[in-house]
Amino acid sequence: MTELLVKLFIKHPDNIADRAVHTAYGNLACFVCIFCNLMLFAGKFIVGTIFGSVAITADAMNNLSDASSNVVSLVGFRLGAKPADDEHPYGHARYEYIAGLAVSVMILVIGVELFKESFLKVLHPTPVTFSLLTVVVLLACIAVKLWMSVFNRKIGNRIHSETLIATAADARNDVVSTSAVLIASIATYFSGVDRIDGVMGLAVAVFILWSGIGLVRDTISPILGAAPDPELIDYIEKKATSYPGVLGIHDLMIHDYGPGNKLVSFHIEMPANSDVMASHDLIDSIERDFQVHDHLLVTIHFDPVVVDDPHIQELRQFLKEKLATLAPDADIHDLRIVPGPTHTNVIFDCAVPADMLAAKDHRANKLVVELRNAVADRWKDHFCVIQLEPIYAKTK
Repeated sequence: MTELLVKLFIKHPDNIADRAVHTAYGNLACFVCIFCNLMLFAGKFIVGTIFGSVAITADAMNNLSDASSNVVSLVGFRLGAKPADDEHPYGHARYEYIAGLAVSVMILVIGVELFKESFLKVLHPTPVTFSLLTVVVLLACIAVKLWMSVFNRKIGNRIHSETLIATAADARNDVVSTSAVLIASIATYFSGVDRIDGVMGLAVAVFILWSGIGLVRDTISPILGAAPDPELIDYIEKKATSYPGVLGIHDLMIHDYGPGNKLVSFHIEMPANSDVMASHDLIDSIERDFQVHDHLLVTIHFDPVVVDDPHIQELRQFLKEKLATLAPDADIHDLRIVPGPTHTNVIFDCAVPADMLAAKDHRANKLVVELRNAVADRWKDHFCVIQLEPIYAKTK
């Protein structure tokens, strides 16, 4: 079914890096979800009203909130597709994240309202009428939500959309909550305890609140500047180092301006004795490769590395071995030495995990002291000048 819908409504579906295709996928998913959730809401609301089940009515309201969320997501996809302008030179793709945050807040509000209603039902239970129609409707809703979860996850993974992946998780959670409502209806019928319906309604409300809190956390994270995807980091590093003459990369930064809109910068290490014009031409080729084939706007800084000095090579290897023991997640780069009449300065940058640079964390300063002492013990006239910096993206 998913592939059929994609074939019918998406032009050039394989070109997912194109912003227009990304938006088309998002629009398709939102329209399908709006339709399904409205049908589910109508079915559950009618059954819940006829048979007096607050749990079923609560679950119906959850579907209505899902439809509202899908509308907000649709608006986010539409606004995110707007091209860059003078006021927003990096585009508008972050509207998707803002839409996701709005959806999360809506879920929290509905969860609170459902909790209040269910709590009153626990205090003042009313009779619940059970029928085969109730079971049929709820089973149908579970089946539809299972399909929606699979559908949104497939589309979300295909276009790397956190919004749709979250929608898939929400649909999966609805399967759990609707199953709980079905169990409550059956338990109430056989036990005769009407309060079970209200208790299960409370459970559904708590589940919605819990999901909403998780969604708020997930949607705020990219807005604040979450760590980049390790797979993307690995891909960028492997692609850059696959070019002849590239020794390695460091200081990799990935700025996320919304799905499909990332700016990348990093330093590339090449032999210091290589031809400057040839190195510049190679860097241009790498930048163009990322832009054309991956839709990544990449800026590369050239770092010359001395490869024909045995002492620098020995120093580099010695420091890396020490770091592997003292701070396995740290790394060094831009190593150079400046000999003098009384001592030799060993100058390099040391990239460490960001939390090590916290004001009350003394691990970074301790690391500097230990590296200086290790080098001084090995070479008495050597003094390390170390610049600490955070790791923005961990490369291998």
